[in-house]
Amino acid sequence: MGTPLEGRTVVITGSGRGIGREVALLAGRLGANVVVNDPGVNVDGSGGDQGPAAEVAKEITDAGGSAAANFDSVATAEGGENMIKQAVDAFGRIDGVVHVAGILRDRMIFNMSEQEWDEVVAVHLTGFFNVAKPASVLMRQQRYGRIVGFSSGSGLNGNAGQANYGAAKAGIAGMARCLARDLGRYGVTANAVAPGAATRMTQTVPDSAREMRSRAGIAQAPRPQSIVQQLREAKYVAPMTCYLLTDQAWNVNGKVFNVSGGQVALSSDEVPLRTIAKAGLWEMDELRALVPAQLMQGLRNPAPPPPDLDLPGRPVAAASA
Repeated sequence: MGTPLEGRTVVITGSGRGIGREVALLAGRLGANVVVNDPGVNVDGSGGDQGPAAEVAKEITDAGGSAAANFDSVATAEGGENMIKQAVDAFGRIDGVVHVAGILRDRMIFNMSEQEWDEVVAVHLTGFFNVAKPASVLMRQQRYGRIVGFSSGSGLNGNAGQANYGAAKAGIAGMARCLARDLGRYGVTANAVAPGAATRMTQTVPDSAREMRSRAGIAQAPRPQSIVQQLREAKYVAPMTCYLLTDQAWNVNGKVFNVSGGQVALSSDEVPLRTIAKAGLWEMDELRALVPAQLMQGLRNPAPPPPDLDLPGRPVAAASA
């Protein structure tokens, strides 16, 4: 397999379990010095247990690798700085950051509290900033670094009951694209991975969230494990994530990759799909005619209202379809 990460030092948040754990174990096998960060909280962010991070670090060192456990919360600036400081103190430098840590507070937007919003954004999006910021200072000075944030299909495509999570994950993708432009000239890359995997987080979605997604036509009923589900194990996300940490990935920058099972897909950049244009100011009657006929023609509403809803503006044919 080789050791393409030999001598590199990587901080991996949320690496006590799930995808983060698999990334940490593979990075260790590839020769990296790994700071295994995980405060050991529950999926909703409550509690705390140093066991998961300590166990992963031990597993890496028992296999002949180099690792240290860290139990700070990435939701605070102090926690992020401590992780980077520990990496430098223990191994002499910081070469890579992978931000996997996350929590869930699923709720439909009309029922979501400000606290549920803030706590999810704090771990996912602010957490990415909290660990990338101090790492970027050192990476810029040494003219080398790799930053990988974890986005999600919920952020890139949307999902019912996940306004907080989806907004944070979309923000991570956007932030990675911005960091690529901030840091690329210094030999530092920033990319994002949108994983598809069966993890503790996906398996413990509250029943209420499953029900609301089912009503929205999103969730499927449980089914026996198939080869497709086996291929969605967390370990399948690790190779591409670790590839982005290697020297060979020096020119892969500002991209989002969808990784699930044996599939790695490069997401398209957000660019205009269709355009209408005129030399002057648009009139409302013009937009009423051209937006449905040209911009929106053939595109699907992800959550259309039921046909029996008396909706102002909807054509009779659409309501009876």
